[in-house]
Amino acid sequence: MARLKHILLLLSALLLLSLCGKAQQAPIFTDHSSSFAHINPGYLGMSEGVNIMGLYRNQWAGFTDSEGNDIAPETFLLTGDVPISLLGGGVGLSVMHDKIGFEKNINVGLGYSYHLDLGGSTLGIGLCGALLNRTTDFSKYKPGNSGDPILQGLGEESSMMFDFNAGLFWQIPESFFLGVSALNILETTSKALAQNNENSASYTTDRTFYAVAGYPFRFEPLPAFVFVPSVCVMSNLASTQLNVNAKVIYNNVFSMGVNYRPQESVGLMAGLIIKDIYIGYAYDINMMKRGVPGSHELSVGYCFKLDLDRTPRDYRSVRYL
Repeated sequence: MARLKHILLLLSALLLLSLCGKAQQAPIFTDHSSSFAHINPGYLGMSEGVNIMGLYRNQWAGFTDSEGNDIAPETFLLTGDVPISLLGGGVGLSVMHDKIGFEKNINVGLGYSYHLDLGGSTLGIGLCGALLNRTTDFSKYKPGNSGDPILQGLGEESSMMFDFNAGLFWQIPESFFLGVSALNILETTSKALAQNNENSASYTTDRTFYAVAGYPFRFEPLPAFVFVPSVCVMSNLASTQLNVNAKVIYNNVFSMGVNYRPQESVGLMAGLIIKDIYIGYAYDINMMKRGVPGSHELSVGYCFKLDLDRTPRDYRSVRYL
C-alpha cells in the first residue's frame, strides 16, 4: 500500500509539474467518451472486455484556403484496450492520424493502467509511452515575404519524437466517473528540420491536459431511460476548451444527445448499440460566425466481453455513454 501511495504522489506531481508548459491545441472529439483510451491511460482496461474503437472527425468540412487547398482538420483515431488480471489492471494501444492544413501527425501510444480497488470503486493509474511523427509540407506555404530564410530550401520535412502521458481515472460501477490526465508531458523537441539551414525551425510535442467527469441518472417512472451528462475540459494553458455533453440512452440500444462548446459550436449526437457493436454520429453546427462550415464525426466500436464479472449490467462501458 505504501508503494501505491508513492505511485499516486509521483503521478500527481508529474501532472502538476507539467503545468509550466504551453502548446498547440490537440484534437478533441464531440463524443468525447469514445476517446478516453487515448486521452487518459488510467482508463485502460476499465470496462468489462476487449474494447476496440475507431473514430473519424472531419472538422469544418470543405474549408479551403485562397488557392482552393483543403486545409480543414481531419482526424482518424483507433484505440484498443483490455483488462488483464495477471497484471492487476489493463493495457491499451492507440493510433492517431491528424491532419491540419499542410501538417500531418501520426501518434502511436502503448500504455498500462494499474487498477486500485477502493472498495465499491476503482482507480486506474496509467502511464503511456508515445511516438509522434510530424510531417509538414513547407513547399505549399505562401509567406508574405518570399525570401523568408526559414522556408528557403524546405519541402516536405518530418521528424520523429518520443514522449509519455499519465492519467488517473476513478470509476464507480454503473455510476460516477472522473479522470485527469496530461499528454506529452516532456514536450520533446525534434532535431532541426533542415540540417543545412541555420535558420531552420524544429518541432515540439504539444503538452495538453484533460479533465473528464460524468454521472448517469435513472428515473424510476421510466426505467428504460438513462440520462447521462458529462464534461470534458482540455487545456494547454494558453487556451482552454470546454466540451459539455448531455445524452439520453433508451433501453441500452439507442441514444441521442447534444454537445456544447462555448463560443464555438453546438453538436447533435446519435448512437446505436447492436449486440456488442456501437455506431455513433455527431454533427457540429459552427457558432463562430466566420463562414466556417460544420463538422462531422463518426465512431464505430466493438466490445468483446470477457467473463470477468457475472453481475448483470445496464450498459457496457463508459465510452458507450
